[in-house]
Amino acid sequence: MSDGDIDRVPVNQLITRYKLARSAVYKRMKDLGIDREKIGNRAYVSAEQLTELDALHDFIKVGGNVAEFIARRGSGCRQSAGATDEVGSSDLTISNSEMLTLMKVFAEELAAKIQPTDPLAYYESLESAAGKGWQLRTSELSNLLKLSLKEIDSYGTTFYEAGFAFNRVGFRSGGEGAWRVTKDNRRA
Repeated sequence: MSDGDIDRVPVNQLITRYKLARSAVYKRMKDLGIDREKIGNRAYVSAEQLTELDALHDFIKVGGNVAEFIARRGSGCRQSAGATDEVGSSDLTISNSEMLTLMKVFAEELAAKIQPTDPLAYYESLESAAGKGWQLRTSELSNLLKLSLKEIDSYGTTFYEAGFAFNRVGFRSGGEGAWRVTKDNRRA
């Protein structure tokens, strides 16, 4: 949608534009102090208000929040025409140092997720749980055994995997199943 020739946009189109619930769109408008114009049964925002909502949406997409956006807007951090050390669009600007910090955080998060892990480490975790009598949550088993929660629940009250027996012994806080881990002694 080109905003160049538009003087107002129906509020109900913002729901689709931002892929948000109606209440979230109205909350953003309220937070920004945007008053919609009512014409008949329809509510509209002006092109200027739409630009501000777009800037907020872009800011939130890169990890910001409404309070930070309002603080930045109030501190006059908008880019002046011809500025070369700022990167941004319309009302949203991020300095090069802020962008580098953001990129560094993303890189660290990505590196932490792709670190090579010991494929046998889960055996040590299961051995520890069995030896210490810990009761693991269903979600913890799911992570350790790389099984879905649904699959674990489908096994009933007892199942065997990787040389261990898993017995449901009740529930943990939050309603998750509690599982006792023991060594599998069913040797044939």
